[in-house]
Amino acid sequence: MKIIIVGAGIGGLAAALSLHAAGFDDIEIHERSREIRGLGVGLNLLPHAIRELTELGLGDRMHELGVAPRALSYMNRHGQLIWSEPRGVDAGYRWPQLSVHRGRLQLALADAVTERLGEVIRLGSRLVDVHSADAGTEIARFETADGDSVEVEADLVIGADGIHSALRALRYPDEGPPPWSGLTLWRGVATVPQFLDGQTMIMAGDAEQKFVAYPLARAESDADEGAIRVNFIAERRGVGSADADWNRTVDPAPIAELFDDWRYDWLDVPAVIAAADEILEYPMVDRDPLPQWTFGRTTLLGDAAHAMYPNGSNGGSQAILDARTLAFHLATSPDVDSALAAYEQARRPAMTALLASTRATGPERVMQLARERAPEGFADIHDVIPAAELEEVATGYKRAAGFHPSTLNDRASLSATRQGTPETGADVAGS
Repeated sequence: MKIIIVGAGIGGLAAALSLHAAGFDDIEIHERSREIRGLGVGLNLLPHAIRELTELGLGDRMHELGVAPRALSYMNRHGQLIWSEPRGVDAGYRWPQLSVHRGRLQLALADAVTERLGEVIRLGSRLVDVHSADAGTEIARFETADGDSVEVEADLVIGADGIHSALRALRYPDEGPPPWSGLTLWRGVATVPQFLDGQTMIMAGDAEQKFVAYPLARAESDADEGAIRVNFIAERRGVGSADADWNRTVDPAPIAELFDDWRYDWLDVPAVIAAADEILEYPMVDRDPLPQWTFGRTTLLGDAAHAMYPNGSNGGSQAILDARTLAFHLATSPDVDSALAAYEQARRPAMTALLASTRATGPERVMQLARERAPEGFADIHDVIPAAELEEVATGYKRAAGFHPSTLNDRASLSATRQGTPETGADVAGS
């Protein structure tokens, strides 16, 4: 069975590894970039994603890449604590949450693909068309970096090529650009003095302006003793535009000024921004939910299927879930068509609901509630938001995203071979 994956990002690479583990070995990955440079900043792999990567035999590599935050704390823009909760194994999961550099993660997954599948990544290969050859195959046409046109026949084409997916555009040619939320994000990595306990991820602010920071590693230099490497995201509504050049490097000084009065006794926000190695600017955009992912023997995965706001730190994790779910159904269904139907039924309604939740700020809803009810701050958060309401916001999002501890810990494994036999050697056996 010939499988083509379009896109060598996190979702596409995870799909290749998942399919190979499930017994499929005729796989090609076509990536439009001429090289995989490992770009980006930080991201969080939530316990449901770490479970899947661990069952693929990549657990040790993931632990080497990042650090495990022990807690997540939500603050108002005055630096007052709204809600804090344990994360990963401290929250009762059997798997940790890991904060990693996106680029290092992509390179690690690409290395694993080459080790297990061989030289299957075709760089400088841009998808330009897909059409059905007959009832069971697709012809994908690519343009190479040299301008040549190459056609490849496959039994399945998977679009894992991100928010600007070429395959999605072929299926929905009138969709247009991703809608802008009105928010602009500035992302960076900086070496800063340790804040709180050095293992806590923080989110401060509200729907109009927000700052997120979490540790990626201890500082590497002895001169920076007591410092940590952090990823941060600064957000502001009404600044920038949807037409901003993605990954554009900007001067940190004007961004720091936007947060000039966000100086707390536990963290100096403008100082963190000013200390960035570089700051990249992004318009905060997503994609509207689709009524259908699968057409013939083609389907979508990850951001190509359900790009969403970063509220909840869940985009990369959901792409990994897509990959594992698709491989599971291809391994256990009687034919490709029923497998694609089962995959879409398992994932599309859930991602439609999750996308709606992220547009409503997801678990960060507690920050907006605090802003609406106590814009000048509070003496006791429970005078503003009852404890039960805070708890429900947090647990409701975990249920929607599929990583409530009891749901994840008790769920059967997605590891299966083409014969429907569970893989051996995984942390959790079963199919």
